[in-house]
Order: sequence, then structure tokens, then C-alpha cells
Amino acid sequence: MELIIQPGAPESARIVADSIVALLQRKPDAVLGLATGSSPLAVYDELVRRHEAGDVSFAQARAFLLDEYVGLPADHPQRYRNVIETELVGRVDFAEGAVQGPDGLAADIPAACAAYEQAIVDAGGVDLQILGIGTDGHIAFNEPGSSLASRTRIKTLTRQTRIDNARFFDDDVEKVPTHTLTQGLATIRAARHLVLVSTGRHKAEAIHQMVEGPVSAMWPASVLQHHPHVSVLVDPAAAARLQLADYYRETYETKPAWQGL
Repeated sequence: MELIIQPGAPESARIVADSIVALLQRKPDAVLGLATGSSPLAVYDELVRRHEAGDVSFAQARAFLLDEYVGLPADHPQRYRNVIETELVGRVDFAEGAVQGPDGLAADIPAACAAYEQAIVDAGGVDLQILGIGTDGHIAFNEPGSSLASRTRIKTLTRQTRIDNARFFDDDVEKVPTHTLTQGLATIRAARHLVLVSTGRHKAEAIHQMVEGPVSAMWPASVLQHHPHVSVLVDPAAAARLQLADYYRETYETKPAWQGL
């Protein structure tokens, strides 16, 4: 796991965008994994800027979303398929139907989850997965206590996650759905490159536990320690609890340029 401390979100976004642009240049039909929430927004803005400058095309690429609320109407602005359309997909040149998400309105939830898993496999797997992290260490909606071998399934959100997400629902926690469909921890770990972005002091404990703590279902993101290619980009506030922060800074500063992200 590579830990990169940057001054702020714009600097991290440029590094992540560099990696995605390089991937699409060598593999135009790459499969991306897209996250919603606040953490990836600067990355998406940077990718849009580069697309508008003619530096990158998504025309042959495909993408899969990490998760989706259960029961939100198809036209609800906080339905993740609509959110990612606003934040990225509608601003670049993905082909029609190239971006898929779990079906939170499915009549048969288990069948929809199995079909989503199969769709990722049929696409050849995810080449680069963008991630955020919750204050309690969840990734996607794999809450504390989630199986480290889990696959796409329905999950009940913790009260803390619903409080954290209430800002997207007029600060009313009761408007936040109680259930989601989410890629499992094993599903996420099947991606070839995981890129997690996080900012803010409120994420510091989660980042510390993920990077330096034991692998535990109590901190689901800690399972990423078992993945061979993980890049974690944080600002100084999110890095505040890291015991080896100075070492992470030194290793990045002396990293061979040819390695990339």
C-alpha cells in the first residue's frame, strides 16, 4: 500500500487524473470503478478539464459504480446513478450504456446483485477503482462487521453513515435510505488498482486504522492491506494520526519517476 500525503485535494486529484489518463492512453477500453461522495469530486473535475482540453477520451471505456441506495425513485437527485451522471459521466464522452450501477429498484434484490457481479466479470474486471472512506472505516457501503470475503449484496446502513450522508438530504437523517446495494470487499479487491482519496481531520482515525492498524472487520478498509496495488492519497489533516507519516513523505519524494502511481 502506497501512502501519498499532498497539500490538498487539488494536488491529489492531479496525481490520480495522471494515472487514469495514462491508463486510457495505453488501454482505451479500460474499465473504471467510480465512487460517489465528496472525496472523488476534485478528481472528476480534473478529468473533465483534461477531457475538454482534448487530453483524454472515455469513448471506448466502461465503468461500474460501487453502490446504490435501495428504493430511491429513478429520478431522485441523490440516486447514485444520477449523481455520477452530474459529476462526471454527463460531462465527458462515455458511450450510451457504458456506465452501470447496481439496481436499487430491482424486484429481486439477490438476483440483481448476482447479475451485477457477473457484469463486472464479463467486462474483464475493473482496471482502476476509485474509493473514498467513511469515518468508521467503511468503503463502498461495507459497514463495520462486514465480511472480508463479501460480494455485491444488500446492506443496512449504520446510524453514523446515515448522519454523515444527511448533508446530501437537506441535513435530515430521516430522509437518508436505510439500505443500499454495494459491491463487497472481495468484489472491490478484485480490481487491479485501487486508488483511495481522503481529506479532512474527521477521516484521520479511519486512515490510520486502514493503513497501520490490524486487518479487521471492525475497520473494513483495512482489508486493502492484502491488495497488491493500492494508492492512498490524503491531505495533512487526514494524515494526522499516521505514525509513519514522515516515512511516507520520504518514500514518495524519493520514488523513481518511472513507477507512476
